[in-house]
Amino acid sequence: MVEENKIVKKVIVTKKPTIKKAPVKAAFKKEVVVKNATVIKKTQTSSKHNTVNITLVKSFHGRLPSHRATIVGLGLKRINHIKELKDTPEIRGMINKVAYLLKVED
Repeated sequence: MVEENKIVKKVIVTKKPTIKKAPVKAAFKKEVVVKNATVIKKTQTSSKHNTVNITLVKSFHGRLPSHRATIVGLGLKRINHIKELKDTPEIRGMINKVAYLLKVED
């Protein structure tokens, strides 16, 4: 018996990577329909009573990074820059944090 030489070919199959797309959130596709809704109009109050004027009187360069970020968050950019903001507890907290740099007028 003569043994035949067999040539075996190896075929390597590689899968191409599939790109999975993130599903689109359903919240953006839905429309909300409200039936029998009553419209409530808010009365505007004068803006003079619940605002506060703040002025940057000292430079914030060389201060703590959190104090610098607070000044930028208040919208102040340079010395003697005046900004009129709503008088809310959040704004008052920011003013208290950097009070040594500001002049506050109610």
